[in-house]
Amino acid sequence: MKLEPIRKGTLENGIRLVTEHIPSVRSVCIGFWLLGGSRIEKSEESGISHFIEHMLFKGTGSRSAYDIAKEIDSLGGHLDAFTSKEYTCLLATVLDEHLPKALDILTDQLKNSLFSEQEVERERKVILEEIKMIEDTPDEYVHDMCIQQFWPQQAMGRSIIGSRENVRGFTKNDLEAYFQNNFLPGQMIVAAAGNLDHDYIFDLLQEKNLFSLRPKNGQSISWAPPTAHHQILHFPRKLEQIHICMLIEGLPQNHELRFSGYLMNAILGGGMSSRLFQKIREQRGLAYAVFSSFSAFQDTGLVSIYAGTCPESLKDAVSVILEELTILQDEKVSEEELQNAKNQLKGNLMLGLESTANRMSKLARQEMYFGRNFSFNEILSQIESVTSENLRELARKLFGPKKYSLTSLGEIKGQDWPPK
Repeated sequence: MKLEPIRKGTLENGIRLVTEHIPSVRSVCIGFWLLGGSRIEKSEESGISHFIEHMLFKGTGSRSAYDIAKEIDSLGGHLDAFTSKEYTCLLATVLDEHLPKALDILTDQLKNSLFSEQEVERERKVILEEIKMIEDTPDEYVHDMCIQQFWPQQAMGRSIIGSRENVRGFTKNDLEAYFQNNFLPGQMIVAAAGNLDHDYIFDLLQEKNLFSLRPKNGQSISWAPPTAHHQILHFPRKLEQIHICMLIEGLPQNHELRFSGYLMNAILGGGMSSRLFQKIREQRGLAYAVFSSFSAFQDTGLVSIYAGTCPESLKDAVSVILEELTILQDEKVSEEELQNAKNQLKGNLMLGLESTANRMSKLARQEMYFGRNFSFNEILSQIESVTSENLRELARKLFGPKKYSLTSLGEIKGQDWPPK
């Protein structure tokens, strides 16, 4: 019997399962995606989803933290988790023959984690060290600071990891209560890609009876679109470089111009041949690292531009960035440059197909944001349909005067910065 490559189903408890059968590989990547993330947290809860993510590795009724690590290592597999603004994911990658064991470990973590007092206190120290690590990494920290200024006093602007005050204050009861109230089957997607059988995974999950005692349908998630604030701020710190982060409100996941956005990013700062890399680094020598990125969420998005430069070159680097944004609004991208960007994007997509983890993530995110899977041919068609006029239309929509926030971090001496 020929198996369908991509299949979907819904378990009795409301969990959605979406799988992709890839017979040419020997591995399987499976992930449990819990919708919500940091953007549904109240101010006093900020960082709690990330804390819970850590606690899922700290022991269950039948496995210690060491047992979890030892079992997955003994399979030659990889166990991981991450929290974003709109979801938390717990995932494992193993050989196909070890899928039942990996599923047993993952469901045990989600169903039976203990949140013991001792482990909570130990992990609290770990997360506080993680906060210090981010603050000691200025190119990462400046992005966090810029987002906080871009979406001030809003969940989308707060750090996913939370504040020191919150991390120090979370108790075992806080973590357990939030987990029980928010990590619900009606808000969960299980995605898997690799050498697998959809029905086999479906039956295994039914047997695990995951979250059987919780409501079938989780509370509906209410997305409140964030309000952007545009300002220019500098934060002094004794560093050798000035780290610059510019944020511009972008496109949500389902926007009709999203493929224009992906191509614009490739042209603007998405690679070594991009305009910002060539003009700021290669032609002017103003920075070692410079790039742009497009991030999309349920109801909004971000265009992010980063550069690290010396204090004396700060104004020049910012001027080049603003000049390139203006050029994209005023002039059409050449057909050659547009086709090169299309080839770059298609190449990246093709290379991504060789990873079961990437394909699993693609399944989950498309189910989450669109409720269906887009074939590779559909995506290629969307990329090829973008015109240079589409790019100019998008640039005029996004990059108008005073539509950006700029945050700089470092030590400035004798300069009139930030500009008034």
